Amino acid sequence: MTDAALSGPADFAGATVLVCGTGLAGRTAVAALLDLGARVLVADDGGTPAPLPGAAEFLGRLTGLPAGVTAVFASPGLPPSHPVLAAAGVAGVPVLGELELAWRIQGSRGPRWLLVTGTNGKTTTVRMLESILRAAGLRAAAVGNVGVPVIDAVRARPGYDVLAVEASSFQLHFSSSLRPRAGALLNLAEDHLDWHGSMAAYARAKTKVWAGDRAVGNADDPLVAELQAASGAPRLDFTLGAPGPGRFGVAGGMLRTPDGVALLPVAEVAPAGPHNVANALAAAALATAAGIGPAEIAAGLRAFVPDPHRNELVAEVAGVRYVDDSKATNPHAAAASLAAYPRVVWIAGGQLKGADIEPLVAAHAGRLAGVVLLGVDRATIAAALCRHAPDLPVIDVARTDDGAMGECVAAAASLAVAGDVVLLAPAAASKDMFTGYGARGLAFQAAVRALPGPGTER
Repeated sequence: MTDAALSGPADFAGATVLVCGTGLAGRTAVAALLDLGARVLVADDGGTPAPLPGAAEFLGRLTGLPAGVTAVFASPGLPPSHPVLAAAGVAGVPVLGELELAWRIQGSRGPRWLLVTGTNGKTTTVRMLESILRAAGLRAAAVGNVGVPVIDAVRARPGYDVLAVEASSFQLHFSSSLRPRAGALLNLAEDHLDWHGSMAAYARAKTKVWAGDRAVGNADDPLVAELQAASGAPRLDFTLGAPGPGRFGVAGGMLRTPDGVALLPVAEVAPAGPHNVANALAAAALATAAGIGPAEIAAGLRAFVPDPHRNELVAEVAGVRYVDDSKATNPHAAAASLAAYPRVVWIAGGQLKGADIEPLVAAHAGRLAGVVLLGVDRATIAAALCRHAPDLPVIDVARTDDGAMGECVAAAASLAVAGDVVLLAPAAASKDMFTGYGARGLAFQAAVRALPGPGTER
């Protein structure tokens, strides 16, 4: 059976599919494939999993491709260099990612897809888009790396009208036949290069969101604009500058459609910050590609409630605002967060994973009133601050126990004056000290609420 033959749900009956990985995506794939009549083999490098659905056969850790396999499902995050996936490539056996499998098993009568990818801002944009679609009266869901697993969403009954799909570069790498109604690339900066091997390969994966009917891109991001111009797909841009033909934008303090129709004031976009205004414009452009009008777009953006730890105002204490942007796990995300505030006491640090912190510090040193550093790579940030802001007060928190964040917040409070923002935007991953960015954000919030003095919680 060829890759082309596996183009619809009926084609999987009788096929032998090897599912690599037993996490949520893998288990969802196993259940769906069994329902479609496939023989399902399961491999995992982590030992014996919890009981698998149905009649799936667990093979444990594999270093090659079993005989008779028709297709391989690659769980998100499994790199193409993995021995099983590499062997499948040599043998000409198709490797399907989570999005690709969902696209094939939904068939020709499935919901319309609107894809969102980018180095940062994906989840916020997808959630904004979901809110807009629901304001328009459509049965819609945010899926992919957020919300409902995409494989479950395409098989739901009753079915969805539209899916707002958050697409990672890992998922897009293993997508070949995906043809969304529209796809947006929000921004592009170095990330996951250890997985993709190069910036060019990372960019190639991201631009697969433009394989459908409409390519939505960020006109303010030079690399995105360059790639979009070369894509050949019908274009729809967004910018923080003035709108124009084929371009959503901002004028007179209002988000506007390409023909200048006002959507809503910039001040009403939540979370705050120019990057979230850009996310809102991207969501509006995708909604327009799905036939949604300005009134519904505005209503959906007004109704949107941001997810936690994304520029979330925790409290105001003694005239100082404390903002949790723990989701800013790389320098690109932290740069967007810092740009939202004129004077910041910055709490930063964690696992940089080889990311270059220098451009971020150089660009935003002028808005910093002080810095508090924590985490395994704090010395790298300290060195950049010494080069670009040698007179800036910097407090180093070396401890890694449960009290570390409390010490960081107390130190930041000692540097801040009324009107400042104490901003947790670490520019780094969290797992050197926390179970994830959410746990880091909760620790920050608890420390803020423990500060002495009157405060106004939000």
